[in-house]
Amino acid sequence: MPKKSRTELDQLVATLTSTSQFTDTDVQYMQRAIALAQQGRFTTAPNPNVGCVLVKAGQILGEGFHLRAGEPHAEVHALNAAASAADSEVQGATCYVTLEPCSHYGRTPPCAAALVKAQVSEVVIAMVDPNPKVAGNGIAILIAAGIKVRIGLLSDQAHALNPGFILRMREQRPFVRLKMAASLDGRTALKNGESKWITGPAARSDVQVYRAQANAILSTASTVMMDDASLNVRYSELGASQADYPLENPFAKSKQPLTQSNQSQVRQPIRVVLDNHRRLDTHSASSASALKLFAQPGKILLINGTEDGVDAIENNVDGIANNVNGVAHDPASATIMMDESVSRIEIGRDSHHNIDLNQLMKTLAQQDINDLWVEAGATLAGALLENKLVDEIIIYLAPKLMGDSARGLAVLSELTDMAQVPQFSFTDITQVGDDLRITAKPEY
Repeated sequence: MPKKSRTELDQLVATLTSTSQFTDTDVQYMQRAIALAQQGRFTTAPNPNVGCVLVKAGQILGEGFHLRAGEPHAEVHALNAAASAADSEVQGATCYVTLEPCSHYGRTPPCAAALVKAQVSEVVIAMVDPNPKVAGNGIAILIAAGIKVRIGLLSDQAHALNPGFILRMREQRPFVRLKMAASLDGRTALKNGESKWITGPAARSDVQVYRAQANAILSTASTVMMDDASLNVRYSELGASQADYPLENPFAKSKQPLTQSNQSQVRQPIRVVLDNHRRLDTHSASSASALKLFAQPGKILLINGTEDGVDAIENNVDGIANNVNGVAHDPASATIMMDESVSRIEIGRDSHHNIDLNQLMKTLAQQDINDLWVEAGATLAGALLENKLVDEIIIYLAPKLMGDSARGLAVLSELTDMAQVPQFSFTDITQVGDDLRITAKPEY
């Protein structure tokens, strides 16, 4: 098939989106595909969550969802399930999938080609893949093979499955969720820094669920050292969400349930720590004063600012690889491998001599980080908000008062007019144990 230009692909997608029509039955099957996609939300990072349902003559032949990067995609799992079912003939079936089938060879073969080979008659797609390597190419492959394609069914729900993946592909930065815990009077710690525990165990369990869905957790050396924070996912604290965590491979012939000895099956987010003054070097895994951070499994990225920005990186880090694990890094950052699990990334400073947060987000996107969960103090919270890098804020509000000498939520520049005050829109308010979880989006 001759390769189509970006303009031709965009026109093809626009035409199909505007002309596609759907029935109540279509909605039913796509809702099932979306529910399937959600089953991978703890494990698919850095890939998107995708679900797929194969239907013929009103019967579901097979279904699947993407479980882990490097493993088969949702469409392949659905095709395999259909192939193993008795009296199942995929030829002529309709495929409902939450994201456009991929068209390129990555760690797995293209799903669009697999659907063509299976001779499905129609593919109903919730949304076009924002990945520029796909973005209409999968659709073009299907159409060139004579397969009918419809686009746009439950697209809003499909977008909600992967806000971080979509943002990374479109704007080259992760989706940032800023988490804070506060008293009724908006205080996050006592004057002496003590903050354990403002909220109750139910709220802390809820935080574990958010951590488990994130690609990475961002904090600061100050927070890590003050709290001796692990910043990891603890399966024992996931509460009711333990039942939703796919510790077994649902597509494997033999299944191994979780035991005390194999809790390493839990995916650990990358832990990103801003360490501008390299204070954590003396608390590393090899040190007698090692922090809990280094005692837990998983990848750690320590971030420090260079003295002279980009020039310091280009001139003073000779021999440092600019490509780690196949990820190409921006010239404005360099990665120093400390051991197999701990890396240090140098990033230029901003005009205030702090780590450039905009450059940080770009660098984290280059590390394939889609969803960034932030747990830090008022200084970083304020800096992220002032740089307009927060996409969602989650505040756990405890029924306590801590007084006006206690520490506030965010350090912001002095405001002299109410028109300067940052505005938010509430999207959810839920009681979690004795506390309230308030979710809001900034109105930049």
